[in-house]
Amino acid sequence: MILRHFICRAVVNTHLHVQLRQPWRSKDMARPSSDLAAFREIFSKAKSIAILTGAGVSAESGVPTFRGAGGYWRKWQAQDLATPEAFSRNPSRVWEFYHYRREVMLTKNPNPAHLAISECEERLSKQGRKVTVITQNIDELHRRAGSKNILEIHGSLFRTRCLSCGHETSNYKSPICTALEGKGAPDPDKDDARIPVEQLPRCEQIGCHGLLRPAVVWFGETLDADILTQAEKVLDSCDLCLVVGTSSVVYPAAMFAPQVAGRGVPVAEFNMEDTPATMCFKFHFHGPCGTTLPPALACHTAEEK
Repeated sequence: MILRHFICRAVVNTHLHVQLRQPWRSKDMARPSSDLAAFREIFSKAKSIAILTGAGVSAESGVPTFRGAGGYWRKWQAQDLATPEAFSRNPSRVWEFYHYRREVMLTKNPNPAHLAISECEERLSKQGRKVTVITQNIDELHRRAGSKNILEIHGSLFRTRCLSCGHETSNYKSPICTALEGKGAPDPDKDDARIPVEQLPRCEQIGCHGLLRPAVVWFGETLDADILTQAEKVLDSCDLCLVVGTSSVVYPAAMFAPQVAGRGVPVAEFNMEDTPATMCFKFHFHGPCGTTLPPALACHTAEEK
């Protein structure tokens, strides 16, 4: 695959979408099928299933997506805050944004789509079949649902990285530091807290005390090479691919499923609406993922008991 040619996270413009989509579609291509029985027949025989998930699957758990109309934190969209430049200019504002997201996530739970994926992985593993989740989400809801084979290509809200020593670790503190307690309200009229940098989250490694940042992949940053390599192996070897709740506009993840489809592997999209990649796929199931996914992944009569 050509994933390594496009390894920085970015929202790609329409002109580039068209260029990238040309190899996988033609103007005479029929719409994808919504025949669940046909999908289930392919699913029953698949030995290695890749499931690509995006913000849509978590939105059904009440997780803010910061996408589209109304997708703002105060007066900023995620692309305005999730960058190294934004953190360098105003680490207090960026930490308020991520503190808010962390605190929100502590009140949310996996929904039926997360649980269906987890149950499917556990069930098929007992049959010698493999399910791997490749997610753009940073909320850890797949992990909390019980999924084990997860590649978090954009990192996690609940991990931090030190800008001084580079140490990365899980961090589930609430609040993450005293100065952020009660801060981060998304109200557009709310003023920045302007927390002094020395009071923001700091490294706890002995002798360091450097400034921490969220261990997530910001726009313009390179994805983790090890995770990308693992994702490439999964996508190169899968014999069925599901695309669940992703808008197919954030790269490089938006390239994954069309490239799988390009080598003749069935790809099924589960989404509330069509995406720029929909016409590349064999199947499209319209509706909430928590409604459409569980019956698609339920135990098939052909499965070994």
